[in-house]
Amino acid sequence: MRVVAGEAKGRPLKAVPGNGTRPTTDKVKEAIFSMIGPFFDGGVALDLFAGTGGLAIESLSRGAERAIFVDADAKSIEVVRANLKATGFEKQSEVYRNDAERALKVLAKRDTAFDLVFLDPPYRMKNGDELLLRMEESGLLQPGAVIVLEYESSYEYPEAFGSFSLRRKAVYGETAVSIYDWEPQNDAEEQEDSAEEDSEA
Repeated sequence: MRVVAGEAKGRPLKAVPGNGTRPTTDKVKEAIFSMIGPFFDGGVALDLFAGTGGLAIESLSRGAERAIFVDADAKSIEVVRANLKATGFEKQSEVYRNDAERALKVLAKRDTAFDLVFLDPPYRMKNGDELLLRMEESGLLQPGAVIVLEYESSYEYPEAFGSFSLRRKAVYGETAVSIYDWEPQNDAEEQEDSAEEDSEA
């Protein structure tokens, strides 16, 4: 594993020992960023099941301003810290050992909102949409936020839920990746109202 592009291009990344994590391959990572970026002008990223931290590190390399890494596993947290040190992104990052639901509660109290969210939970977990709805309810998303949801390809998530809409889905063997856009419904309603007013005028 390595950083595919940007400031830290080519830097190798450590893997988490054992079979407990399933790192995103370089091929899939490259495909993800060609769909969502490929480069960023600032913004804050959240990697909620960080594993090696490879996805949010890639976003930092490609121009994201800050990233928060969360994982419940102590080995993963050690690897994330080592990979941040190796790529030089320690000062732009915060790393927390916590489970996803608790982490979202903590982040909601900090008045933090994200432009980019990576969700790559263990395949046994099928609650990516529930976690995203919780983020929506807690005010954790910036208008226009992009979400990358990685999951087992035999499973199907809905194309739309809450204020999330599917931009694109791709399948790579056992792995599926869905890219969602988040736009708060109030903004969309206001745009519709103003369009109606314009047409009446």
